This record gives sequence, C-alpha cells and structure tokens, in this order.
Amino acid sequence: MTATPATPGLSGSPTGAVSAPAAPGTPGTPPLRLTVDELAARAGVTVRTLRFYSTKGLLPPPELGPRRVGLYGVAHLDRLELIEELQRQGLTLAAIERYLARLPEDISSLDLAIHRALVASWMPETAEETGRARLERRAGRALSDTDIARLAAMGALERTAHPDVFRVDPGLLPLGVRVLDVPIPLETLVAARAVVLGHSRATAHELHRLFRETVWKPYRESGPAPAELERMKGLTDHIQPMIAQALVTAFQRSLREELGEDLGDRTDGPAEG
Repeated sequence: MTATPATPGLSGSPTGAVSAPAAPGTPGTPPLRLTVDELAARAGVTVRTLRFYSTKGLLPPPELGPRRVGLYGVAHLDRLELIEELQRQGLTLAAIERYLARLPEDISSLDLAIHRALVASWMPETAEETGRARLERRAGRALSDTDIARLAAMGALERTAHPDVFRVDPGLLPLGVRVLDVPIPLETLVAARAVVLGHSRATAHELHRLFRETVWKPYRESGPAPAELERMKGLTDHIQPMIAQALVTAFQRSLREELGEDLGDRTDGPAEG
C-alpha cells in the first residue's frame, strides 16, 4: 500500500477545552454545535489537522454562527472520526477521498459510526490508554462512574489498575457515548454483549470448521506446490472482509425485521375483549 503522506498534527494532543453538549443523536436534545477547537478535542486531533482535512475537501464547511464563528455538527464529527480511522489504517488521502465519495449523500450519523467501527475492527489491538480528562474531552461530556460502567459493559473501554486511566477502543467509544443517555439498564448491556460475543464466536467457529473441512483440507491433500500453498494462505486473508460484511449485512436485516415486528406489535390497536 502506498505510504500515507505526512499530515500536520496527527500525533499532536487535542487542543481547546470542550463544553459538555448533549450526546449526539439523543432524542429530545438540541443539535450538536461545536467550535473548531471543540471538534478537534472530540475527535482527538489538532485544529491544524482538522483545517488540513477541510482544505482537502474531506470535511464539509461549517455553519456560520454568531459573529461568523464556524460551528460543526454531529455529521462533521462522525465524518472526521471515520477519516482518522482510515488514516490509521494507512490509506492515502486520495484513497480516503475515494472511500468517502462512495458513501451515500444522505448517509446517517449512525451509519457513519458503523462504518468507522467496521474499519477499526481490522486494526490489531486498537485500544489506547487514556486518562479520564482526555476521555471526557473525547466523549464531549463529564463521565460519572455509572457512565464509565456502562461504557465498560459495551466494550468501549476497560479499566486499568489506575482508577483514572482506561484502555479505550477508539472504534467503539463514539457509539458507546451515543448509548449513554438511552435508558437501557446496565444489566441489559452486559447481557447483550454476552449474547453478541457468544453468537459471534459460535459463528466464527462454524465458518472456520466449514472452510477447513470443505476447502483447506481437500486442497492440502491434493498435494499443491509450496508456492501455491502459500498463495492459498494469502487468498484466505482476502475472504475475511467479505465474510465480515456478509455477517454485518445479515445481522442488520435481521435486526430491522425483529424491531419492525416489535414496533408493529406496539402500534397495533388495543386487543378486542
């Protein structure tokens, strides 16, 4: 892959203090409005990097607020976080631009967050050690002990031996912050994560068994040349993204069907007695 051209400020620490706006996407809350300093702090980049992305056309222009101050919303934040994840994957700016150009114009904030989580899932051990103050800047809000417990239950962070230092999954943190204000009991989050992990491990095990018995084993028994054997090993790596995309697509469809049935039950009229 072509080396990514150096971009200013990628390794710098976030600048600017951030207020504590409501979590993006929370029903009944005002829309997110961030200054350039606050947006940079939320995304974990420098203002210089943010402006660099803007000049390259990777971010849409901000809205002009009072005194012509540029204000950024949740769409800017989600897009910036996706750009940063693609950057960490090693994509060039041209490749990132092509990736973003293929996204639907009306893509939702949630879909952008899902894109980022999927991209981050291919990074080995992406967790970063983060202090509480920096974590709160990234979250855009003060975090109570209950919030920390909920984020941990969702897998967005792990506690360390130090009470104010956490191992944060940058791909899951934005999604986890969105869920904080949704009235889901902690026990439900823990149980939901256990269901997802259990079924995903079972699915991975069955897929591996199927591939091993119907593809890999017969191929090895056919006596391929060493070069062909290595080529086959390399090809299996390219299958993983297709399988992951197929699983995500199937799960999303199934979830919509389940939620649709549930909403249909709730919107039906009262049962006749």
